Formats: sequence, C-alpha cells, structure tokens
Amino acid sequence: MVYKVRIHKNNVKNKEDLDQLLDVCPVGVFIKEKGEVIVKYPEKCIGCRSCEATLSNGEVTVEEE
Repeated sequence: MVYKVRIHKNNVKNKEDLDQLLDVCPVGVFIKEKGEVIVKYPEKCIGCRSCEATLSNGEVTVEEE
C-alpha cells in the first residue's frame, strides 16, 4: 500500500507543534530541515496515522493512493 502524507501549512497554528511529528512517526517520514519540519520520506509511510492523531486539527493528512 502506498500512502500520501501531507502537511497543510494553512492549518498549522504553531510551527513548534510540528516538531512532535519527528518523535511520533515510527518510520521517520518527517525531518527538520532549515528549521522547518517537512515530509522527506513519504515512501516510508506505513499508514499508522500517528501523525494525524497527534495533530488532530488537519495539519497533517495521510491518504491511500
């Protein structure tokens, strides 16, 4: 299964909240680059949706492709 992981910057109220993604993702989809959390390795996503549960205001979405 392939998943599409997206950060919706318009829904992010506090950029520091995104730092939680670095710890909660069990496979390292997210990294911090130049002070900003980004989706670096979407192909690693296993669809656990921990990122969605951690930031539950629509900041991050995981969809099956």
